[in-house]
Amino acid sequence: MTKMIKEIMEQPRVLAGIEQANKDTLTKLVKTLNERKITQAVLSARGSSDHAAIYGQYLLGVYKGVSAALAAPSVITLYGGAPDMSGSLVVCISQSGKAADALAVLEKAKEQGAVTVTVTNNPSSPMGEKADFCLNCNAGPEESVAATKTFTAQLYLMALLAAYWSGSEELLAQLRGLPAVLEKSIDQIEEDAAKHSERFRYIKEGFVLARGYAYPIALEMALKTKETCYVKMQGYASSDFYHGPIAQVNFDDPVILLAPSGAALEDARAMAERIKSMGTQIMVVTDDPALAGENEDSVLLPLAGGEAAAAIVIAVFAQCFAQYLSVGKGLNPDEPRALKKVTITK
Repeated sequence: MTKMIKEIMEQPRVLAGIEQANKDTLTKLVKTLNERKITQAVLSARGSSDHAAIYGQYLLGVYKGVSAALAAPSVITLYGGAPDMSGSLVVCISQSGKAADALAVLEKAKEQGAVTVTVTNNPSSPMGEKADFCLNCNAGPEESVAATKTFTAQLYLMALLAAYWSGSEELLAQLRGLPAVLEKSIDQIEEDAAKHSERFRYIKEGFVLARGYAYPIALEMALKTKETCYVKMQGYASSDFYHGPIAQVNFDDPVILLAPSGAALEDARAMAERIKSMGTQIMVVTDDPALAGENEDSVLLPLAGGEAAAAIVIAVFAQCFAQYLSVGKGLNPDEPRALKKVTITK
């Protein structure tokens, strides 16, 4: 058993403990945000953590009506700029809490009097200690280079932030029910990922598409496949894919379409039909039985109570898929070449 699959399988337990570990901090954070009348946010991260930030962008916009921008750390670290973040919530996301570029954004935001938050698996890290509030992934040690349980913990914390700040009982219900859904289904998710990865063993490149809450998961699935399998997999928002990238598609380069039930489902159905009309092989990952039945190569995931939670279930499948594809290629997903667990970029 690889460390990666071991840590993937820990995720139901990890997610089940996150709210309780962060409840007091979330309550105090939301009180501060409301007292300060904060209406905008800046999210700073790199790599997988950046995908969690994009997920947070959607949630904060949908549930709280907050405009959330992705920070450009190089504005500060390379060019000495000082973008005004004084009236904002600034969330810096880093599994290690040591990302130098995100730390630079955090420090600048604190100088300007912003409300600063770190989302990390290491509260005693420089970022964890510097921020006004620290949200703890509470995932325990993660030894595989590829982030798995820390990534879904980041997603979960961003969703909790949106739920607490907006007061959405609907979103809270999704999140509180998710660990049990995963506990019940994770063995089947692993089995499906192992089976479906077999036909991808010899691919050299491909595409992962999604829209809305699942879009950052498409980016993450592409990244996981790149780093563990050395496959040139590209992630796109399906809405953007029509605007040029679709011209790259050919029979030899498969398309993976992530299609949870919800607002983006009909768009996903239209994209699936478009890809099939081009003669290209497609794998549809969905929790909608009808869509799964319409596509010969499909993965049917369990319903998770809503589209935001469904994205996290899809993320678990994506991790399993990358792990088994890597092993099937005779590689070691725990130690991808040229990569280290902690990447310091400034």
